[in-house]
Amino acid sequence: MNVLILGSGVIGTTCAYYLARAGHSVTVIERQPGAALETSFANAGEVSPGYSAPWAGPGIPLKAVKWMLMHHSPLVIWPMLEPAMWRWGAAMLRNCTEARYRINKGRMVRLAEYSRDCLKALRADTGIEYEQRMQGTVQLFRTQKQLDGIGKDVEILKQYGVPFEVLDRAGYCRHEPALAKVQEKFVGALRLPGDETGDCHLFTQNLARMAQALGVVFQFDTHIEAIEHRAGQITGVRTATGSLQADATLVALGSYTPQMVRPLGLHLPVYPVKDYSLTLPITDPAGAPESTIMDETHKVAVTRLESRIRVGGTAELAGFSLKLREARRATLNHVVTDLFPSGGNVSQAEFWCGLRPMTPDGTPIVGATPIKGLYLATGHGTLGWTMAAGTGRVMADLMSGRQPDISLQGLGVERYQPGNFSVGSVA
Repeated sequence: MNVLILGSGVIGTTCAYYLARAGHSVTVIERQPGAALETSFANAGEVSPGYSAPWAGPGIPLKAVKWMLMHHSPLVIWPMLEPAMWRWGAAMLRNCTEARYRINKGRMVRLAEYSRDCLKALRADTGIEYEQRMQGTVQLFRTQKQLDGIGKDVEILKQYGVPFEVLDRAGYCRHEPALAKVQEKFVGALRLPGDETGDCHLFTQNLARMAQALGVVFQFDTHIEAIEHRAGQITGVRTATGSLQADATLVALGSYTPQMVRPLGLHLPVYPVKDYSLTLPITDPAGAPESTIMDETHKVAVTRLESRIRVGGTAELAGFSLKLREARRATLNHVVTDLFPSGGNVSQAEFWCGLRPMTPDGTPIVGATPIKGLYLATGHGTLGWTMAAGTGRVMADLMSGRQPDISLQGLGVERYQPGNFSVGSVA
């Protein structure tokens, strides 16, 4: 089968690799000059199935107000008269119930845990390198209230067999010795030993080369104009250099997916949430993190990537703006210097932002559509890399006519009502 994939971020590239390995002829169309040069370029560096959870949950509306009033705020909403943002926000609020949180987190953990297993198999099969570390994630709590509030997450982790540890100060300092210098700032931690870290951009670039060796053709520097269709069936993809035809088309354009498929009658509740990162050189290896630290108060992750520290976080609703705002940099600077004051040199940090494609329920949109020959892999939010290998394997199985290893119930576009931002089925 001839397959067109639109987008070569970590999701599109991983899908291309698995589809090629399944024996299909694959062409990837990408507007950038290489793979993983937008949202996948400088993310927080986490492969965190244990940390997979929707933003929408009980108490989030009140927390959001408090976050926006913080000096180093983890959430910023720019007032815009953009209906899509307000519809997305309203749908997210409707997901902020205990029942929907459990359903949505369960869906996310199902895909994320499977993806972790697929990534392990991929490493074993290919020997791919991406500055990976297998030392888990430590989620730090500055208040006893935060620590006491992990009960519902722990319950779901138990349900899905995800290993975890609740740690006191001595416990988290055993895993992250550099935190001993600032241990009085935190009351405890939740450690997820199955989580991993690494450079997503490096991973995607290396996997793209492996995909090319399997015959995948990457058409870079190619602007996609439209998906062509007739009588409920895809007929091709029109680009600035001409039209391409295929038996199946997979759209993996992240936050730009909705506008590409809207002319086909598909209305996807995917909205861009801007995320920022700093990448700084390590100056004191003993004073740097060993793996990934998540500061629960500021919603910022600090990750070690060999000779660098990656600091990623904050959420900004600002449409498709890629403006780098110094206030967000100040927040990232504050967290990394607060946790690891001697670890890296913030004066030499590279500042970056990307647009995370978020659904209002947190769960990505993965699978077939009502339109013959059209498939979707989008809406992964901050968990694109965490879910990439599993998404690629699922899409390759599905498009090859094989039964995927996990249930796709609740992961597809069918959970949304056509033409609006409904919260979808709770089945």
